[in-house]
Amino acid sequence: MPTIALIDYGAGNLTSVRKGLRAAGACIATPSAPGDLDRADGVVVPGVGHFAATASLDEEWRRAIAGAVGRGTPLLGICLGLQWLFDSSEEAPDIAGLGAIHGRCERLPAIVKVPHVGWNALEIQRPSTLLDGLGDGTQVYFTHSYAAPMADETVATTTHGTRFSAAVESGRMFGVQFHPEKSGEAGLRVLTNFVRTVAGGR
Repeated sequence: MPTIALIDYGAGNLTSVRKGLRAAGACIATPSAPGDLDRADGVVVPGVGHFAATASLDEEWRRAIAGAVGRGTPLLGICLGLQWLFDSSEEAPDIAGLGAIHGRCERLPAIVKVPHVGWNALEIQRPSTLLDGLGDGTQVYFTHSYAAPMADETVATTTHGTRFSAAVESGRMFGVQFHPEKSGEAGLRVLTNFVRTVAGGR
C-alpha cells in the first residue's frame, strides 16, 4: 500500500482528503519536516481559502516539493493546491506559487455568483491518467472564488462565468480545482487513479 504525504500548511480540508485517499487505498502520512518527503511514494497539496495561506510553504518546503516532482514522485494539488502549482494569483499578488505551470489565477467574473459553490460539469480536453474512466460532462463539486487559466497542461475545463482549468496534468504532476473528496463516485475514481499512479511507481 503506497504512502502518500498529505501536506498540512494550515489551509484546511485535511480530514476529508485523508478519508478519501484511504478509501482509494492509500496510507497517509502528514510530514512534519520537508525532508520527510524523501520517503513518500506520493504527495498531496490540499487547501481551501485564501492564496496567501500558501505562504506557509516556505522556501524549504518549496524546494522539497519541487525536488519530489523532479524525482518523478506523483503529486496532486487539490483546489488551492492546484492554484499553487501556477506562477501566482490575483488574490495575493505578492505570494509566488510553485511556478511548475505558467499563468496567473484570476477571480471569477462578477457576472456569476462568486464564490462558485456546487456541482458543475467537466469538459474533457484530452486523455488523462488522472481522469481515466470519467466522461465529458461528469459532475464534480467546486467551491472557490479564483481559478487557474487555461494552460498547455490543462486536461479538463469547467465554465462558470468564464472557462478555466478544472484539471491539469504534466507527467506525474496533477491538479484539480474541484474537490474529489466531495465529488462522490467520480471523485473517488480520481483519487483511485492517483493512488494507482503512485503505487505503479514504487
